[in-house]
Amino acid sequence: MAVTEATITFQGNPLTLVGNQAKVGDTAPDVEVLANDLSPVKLSSFRGKVCVICTVPSLDTPVCDIQTKKFNEQAASLGDDVVVLTISTDLPFAQTRWCGAANVENVQTLSDHHKVEFGTGFGILIKELRLLARTVFVVDKEGIIRYIEIVEELTNEPDYEAALSAAKETGK
Repeated sequence: MAVTEATITFQGNPLTLVGNQAKVGDTAPDVEVLANDLSPVKLSSFRGKVCVICTVPSLDTPVCDIQTKKFNEQAASLGDDVVVLTISTDLPFAQTRWCGAANVENVQTLSDHHKVEFGTGFGILIKELRLLARTVFVVDKEGIIRYIEIVEELTNEPDYEAALSAAKETGK
């Protein structure tokens, strides 16, 4: 398995990402994650829609909370051909609880806690923490990655405007 040294930091301290680093133009790995009801979900099940895939370390942290709520607010304006997913290593039960408390209804949360297939398949699993890096991927209707942002400092928010622009452009 590939290891990328110090491509992100947490409060200035370098972290190691493991997995096969995804690149723009690659076919998105067809990984399996869990829905909130514990059913398996393959990434390929979203083919035919543009996918904005956000990954966060944990929904129960302030920046992850803000990020998911902001994408939830924007999701409806992206149209029916776009789905917004937030993937974390949180347990599906915790994701369900968080979504209910936060009134998040336009973003689908998925869990990578069991096999961390998303993290290793996209090269964003943080070795030291067994959490996902903060990222945004935009995948087109055919499953090709069209946009990637790996947030360099884990405590920073992503570039919402750039991600939403990429999603709108990809959906044309």
